[in-house]
Amino acid sequence: MKYKGRFGDYGGFYVPEVLIPVLEELEEAFYRFYKDERFIEELSNLSKDYAGRPTPLYYARRFSEQVGFKIYLKREDLLHGGAHKMNNTLGQGLLAKYMGKTKLIAETGAGQHGLATAMVGALFGMQTKIFMGVTDIERQSVNVHKMRLCGAEVIPVEGGTGTLKDAINDALRYWTAHVADTFYLFGSVCGPHPYPAVVKHFQICIGKETRKQCLEQIGKLPNLVVACVGGGSNAIGIFSSFLEDKNVKLIGVEAGGVSLNSGKHAASLVAGRVGILHGAKAYLLQDDQGQVWETESVSAGLDYPAVGPEHCYLKDTGRAEYVAAEDEAVLDAFELLSKTEGILPALESAHALAYLISNKKSFSADTVAIVNLSGRGDKDVSIVEKYRPLMEC
Repeated sequence: MKYKGRFGDYGGFYVPEVLIPVLEELEEAFYRFYKDERFIEELSNLSKDYAGRPTPLYYARRFSEQVGFKIYLKREDLLHGGAHKMNNTLGQGLLAKYMGKTKLIAETGAGQHGLATAMVGALFGMQTKIFMGVTDIERQSVNVHKMRLCGAEVIPVEGGTGTLKDAINDALRYWTAHVADTFYLFGSVCGPHPYPAVVKHFQICIGKETRKQCLEQIGKLPNLVVACVGGGSNAIGIFSSFLEDKNVKLIGVEAGGVSLNSGKHAASLVAGRVGILHGAKAYLLQDDQGQVWETESVSAGLDYPAVGPEHCYLKDTGRAEYVAAEDEAVLDAFELLSKTEGILPALESAHALAYLISNKKSFSADTVAIVNLSGRGDKDVSIVEKYRPLMEC
């Protein structure tokens, strides 16, 4: 263990001996290249011309009328690939290229990170393997097909619950045996140092754009910024530019699943305890013996029993508040945004919307809220249809 990458007592570097040199190589390369003018220019051009940045800040007028105050959507769903994941995969993929790596691996839950990695692998001509739990392969089959169309090999993971945690386990095992030529393109602000710092750096464009757009379009900063939290990269991305603005409330919304009381959820910050998983110290869903709980959520991208270490620090210091939204409220939010704005949100992002709907009586009419619409809901239509047949919508 090394005391690096700490957010208070969280984070760190808890990995097998074989991974220490490769993580140190990644750390050295990241801090060498992320300020390099050629790297910055190339990434900026790709972000604009390939990914489609900047993304708009959209006033959801009819949705706002339903909740009783003003809600603006940061439209990361319009980014190439359909989610904020492209920001990170472009950055890490370019870093892999600069490091001379020729192969990419990644884990994925909802498939958005896997798809974004597959796209970047095709863009840079790198052999790409995506580790994905069998449960998620079944419920996110459209994204699986897209990954394969981009030339990636999708590797089914059958262990555990066949979800994101298990995909990460297998990806780490594979990486341990192939460190020389393979770059592990990690998807969130979790894992051992330097991944939380690396992923955050490539996602802060969301917060920078949002802050600027708020001042230009609204003439002031918002009262609150809301984002869903699984591992937490989209939330850290948008929170980052408002951390010093104490009058801006930051709300992270986890997956409450069927209900918190049932134990079928993925709300690590709301219901977890401190532990170590996938190389970092963080809040974790675990029993008294330290065994990791099985998680359950209608949203594959939030179906993870831990969370990024910076979120743990923001919770403990009180700078951000973390709550949970249950599946029924999330499905209601998905339907309401679709019907009022013609925008289908990812079920992950619908957790943030669900919080605002459920708490609408707590906010005055002059409240301004920003929701990070971190992904689009095309991938989730079959899941919504399963729970809410069209005849009932």
